[in-house]
Amino acid sequence: MEDILIIAELVNGKLAPVSLQLLGKAHELAKESNGNIVALIMGHDVMEIAKELIKYGADEVIVADHPELAYFRTLPYTRIMTETIKDREPSTVLLAATSQGRDLAPRVAARLQTGLTADCLDLSINEEGLLLQTKPSYGDNVMVDIIIPQHKPQMATVRPNVFPLPEEVSNPMGEITTINVNFEDDDLKTIIREIVPEKRQASRLEESDVVICGGRGMGSKENFDQLYVLAEALGGAVGGTRPAVDENWIEDSYQIGQSGIMVAPKLLITCGVSGAVQFTVGMEKSNIVVAINKDASAPIFNFATYGIVGDVREVIPAILQEIAAI
Repeated sequence: MEDILIIAELVNGKLAPVSLQLLGKAHELAKESNGNIVALIMGHDVMEIAKELIKYGADEVIVADHPELAYFRTLPYTRIMTETIKDREPSTVLLAATSQGRDLAPRVAARLQTGLTADCLDLSINEEGLLLQTKPSYGDNVMVDIIIPQHKPQMATVRPNVFPLPEEVSNPMGEITTINVNFEDDDLKTIIREIVPEKRQASRLEESDVVICGGRGMGSKENFDQLYVLAEALGGAVGGTRPAVDENWIEDSYQIGQSGIMVAPKLLITCGVSGAVQFTVGMEKSNIVVAINKDASAPIFNFATYGIVGDVREVIPAILQEIAAI
């Protein structure tokens, strides 16, 4: 059976949007492979999450529920995922290219002695029925297509926000299967004492409806910090381009683009961003794009819904003044 297995991910006890994005893409792939869409959810008290996956079209949700799985830990999650794949023998396994997915995927692939393509930007089925996995390579300067013809399952991690969120199915018919969870002593070596949330979470950038992105044109760290004021006024989050990261104006975990985070907000405001292809591939699914740049010929205006030709150091204070007057 050419089943597609989605590894669902939880963030603060809720289903991560990228898991639903993978589920939506799996529907497209399943039409060509004639397989079922199966999701694996690992955690504690996750039955409601399983029902949510059914609502979005999973044919089956496998639930691994245990108190030891309440928080992500590499070894117990690796064991369950590996044993489930061996038991079900899916053709394809998809994970999110998040810190959790990037931790799990190579470990499981090594235990299964199969191939893995990381950080994919697109997936399709080729003429031979194999998963065609598209990702950036050679310093993000080219896009390459990869297949895994000699080993199963075909495994891939996919960046968040590459695929759109699916709609709920009108008449969900999926089933939920609960599996027994057993660990070995070595699986529980690590103990979580405390979880301290970051003051500024890079994951919030991927989920925010409003994103403010600064580029080299901001000119300085002092100017760049004005973006946080604008973001706070609009209830948004701040990201940066590769040059802004290289200038140490913002941490690399907030980099938007081909070698960073993919964003698809309702509103994206780019400030001093030229619009190189390595950046635009990470924001092209944004709903409304407002570009601010003093160079009227900057490529970013080709992607903009609205363009403002002007100095960001003058435009941002003017925008803040207008917001304050509302």
